[in-house]
Amino acid sequence: MTTVTILSGGAAQGLVRGLSEPFKEQTRFGIDGEFGAVGIMADKLRAGMPADLVILTQAILARLADEKLIIPSSIADVGRVETALAVRSRDPKVAAKTEADLREALRSADAIYVPDTKASTAGQHVAKVLDQLGIAYEVASRLKIFPNGATAMRELAASTAARPIGCTQATEIIATDGIALSGSLPPGCELVTMYTAGVTARAVHPKEAVALIALLTGADRKELRQRVGFAG
Repeated sequence: MTTVTILSGGAAQGLVRGLSEPFKEQTRFGIDGEFGAVGIMADKLRAGMPADLVILTQAILARLADEKLIIPSSIADVGRVETALAVRSRDPKVAAKTEADLREALRSADAIYVPDTKASTAGQHVAKVLDQLGIAYEVASRLKIFPNGATAMRELAASTAARPIGCTQATEIIATDGIALSGSLPPGCELVTMYTAGVTARAVHPKEAVALIALLTGADRKELRQRVGFAG
């Protein structure tokens, strides 16, 4: 089967998976590609990796358009995703309504599962929040850092730690078996990121890429977007 190739932040993996069958019915194309930390995906496109479209943060996509790697007229917002807390499905949920609550929750955890703290949106934010809370040094040895949020959540699900916790984007939490969305980050620590799609300048299948973006952003897919963790 001919495929449309994408490079995407991990936040959109569940949404793309949910649209693979409707896309195949509409275009007779499959979907192939990579999902991971947005910085790494952007660098792969810059390095010449073939892709028909990308789904990355709004800020990164704007830079790629400035670099002539994305067709500006094709860019469309998919939706916002919050960075949130996760626990294993069998564990009690952790609520953090204030910075003090979050500080205590992270201090109490014996393992903290997060995505890449340099290349991923959520990971960079976790590092910033730990500094903000004044506990970065204290919990450094308990950080379990993985290349992307999806991997971090799978590892959290399999964790044998007594009191593990995770922090990544809500869509990656919802998409992972054995993991529960525990709650939002408190005011002052929150992060909501707009994800945006665009056709690449070197697209082999630009028409099908446009069709996929229409599915990703269409009003008739709002319920699916919300179910997998996107907000409007």
